Formats: sequence, C-alpha cells, structure tokens
Amino acid sequence: MHVVVASHHRLPVEGYGGPQRVVVALVRALAALGHRITLLAQPGTKVTEAAKTIEIAPRLLKDSNVDLKKYLPDNADILHAHFPLKRGPQGLPFVQTLHGNWKPNTPLPPNTIFLSRDHAARHGSTAFVYNGLDPAEYIYRGRKEQWDLFLGKLHSDRGYHWAVDAAKRTGRQLIIAGGWRPSFTGGIKYVGEVGGKRKAVLLARARCLWMPAQWDEPFGLPTIESLFSGTPVLGTKRGALPEILTPEVGAIASTLEEMIKAAQTIGTRSPEACRVRAERHFTHLKMAESYVRMYEGMTKSGALPAGRTAD
Repeated sequence: MHVVVASHHRLPVEGYGGPQRVVVALVRALAALGHRITLLAQPGTKVTEAAKTIEIAPRLLKDSNVDLKKYLPDNADILHAHFPLKRGPQGLPFVQTLHGNWKPNTPLPPNTIFLSRDHAARHGSTAFVYNGLDPAEYIYRGRKEQWDLFLGKLHSDRGYHWAVDAAKRTGRQLIIAGGWRPSFTGGIKYVGEVGGKRKAVLLARARCLWMPAQWDEPFGLPTIESLFSGTPVLGTKRGALPEILTPEVGAIASTLEEMIKAAQTIGTRSPEACRVRAERHFTHLKMAESYVRMYEGMTKSGALPAGRTAD
C-alpha cells in the first residue's frame, strides 16, 4: 500500500514533541512493514530513507481548508493527515488522526481516528488506534532507584501538583522533568525538559512514574514510555489511562489520598511485566498494523472499523 502521511511540523521535532514523535514512529514502522511511504511535512524534514519527503510551506499545512491534491503522488492509495482537514483531496481516500480533545458538540472533521476507546467514545466514535513507539529507544532496567518521576508539561491539568503534594507529605524523593521552571524545595528536584538518552535514563531508573492527570488524556504517551522502561505507573481514572494500565503494571486512583496509598506498594510490580505489556500492545509496529487495518476499511468500504482494545 502506498500511504501518504501528512504532518504540519518539521520532523523529527526538537524537544519532547509527543504527537510528532508518534508520526515519525508510524512512518518508520509502515516502511518496515513493507509499505511505500510519502511524507508531506515542513521544509527540513528527514525521517527515514525509506520515505520520500515532499516539503510544503508551514502556512499551507496549518490551513484546514488546504487542498493537498497537487502535492500527492499519482499512485497513492490513501492520505493520512495528522492535523484537521475539513475535506480530503478529490479522488483519494483519506483519514486523519485527532491528537487532542475537541470541545463538546464541536463538529468533527470527516474520517477521524482517535487515540483510545475513551477518546473515541467522548467524541461519539468507535474508531481508534493506540499510540506506539519503538522499544529500542528506551532502556529496560530491572533494578530501580528510590525516587519517583513526573514527566510532562507543568500544567494543572497534568496534575503535577499532586505529585509535589505527595512528595511533601510522605518525604519521598521526586524528580520533575518538563516545561517552565518552577521553584521546589526539599526532596523535590527539577531537571527541566528532557529528551533522548537523558529521558530514557530517568524513566529506567525511577521507582515509578506519576501520571496524576486532571483532564481526560486522549492517550498519555509517557505512560507507555515508562512501561517500556520497566517502570510502573501511578495514574488517575481519567481518559485512556485505565485502558493502558493494569494492576500488574500500575495503579489507578481517583483522589490524591488514594494515589499516596497506592504509591506505598507500587514498587512491587514486576519490571518485566511492564515491558511485556508495552511490547505486546504499544510498539510502533503494532500501531502501524492497526492503522493499516483502518486504511483497508476506508479504501474497501469507505468506513472506519471499530478500534481494538489492549486486553
């Protein structure tokens, strides 16, 4: 299958760039599965030799009314956009992935694929594909240090203040990696935004990852990054987190008090079980296979099939 993947970013992205890294992982995985890939993206993009890149000006890619027809190869089978398109190119099947949340009652663009069952259900759909990443980018470590990790944007909806409050109340060491520079004291260490090898090392060494989301996570990429590292996750009952985490690899809580209690025994989870779950359900190859299933549904019947959960 000849798949045209469209992103409105320059790839690979500098810094964390969650959705952008998912796009890169998808392109590489589709190529590894033997599909032909053309990538539409900003000038300077270079992802893999296996994908032909067509550079498009940023102002065009950020226009939801843009007509991509003239940029498409003649023998393409489907277009997969990772930004909203109000309509697809004439004569070519297309799908688009929604990487965030849309406000209630907002009309969705056509042929939208979501990131989890919960994400899809909240938008009135059943079509979803779980994000996936390359396990080779993460360090598996069975022996953990005695400190916890928060990784992500330091916004209230990500719940980082719960991790901070828990550390203050219990005296447990906490490392915070992300966003802007706040001021912390005591056993809380702020290391700024991290990526690449440094992020992989932190994830591998941490006793657990805190994901105390105060919003409905469409997916929650740090969750599977942690599992690839053999590190269990403390999460809330928001969004996709209950779909990703099982009792064998993490804990789900509704309140800060419940999270603090769960944190007392989070270290009993098997690092191997964490890695196995991530490899079974959340690799870039699994993601690509699921997207191919969506592509085939669209090209054969004009409709997206329902997504498959990680059971």
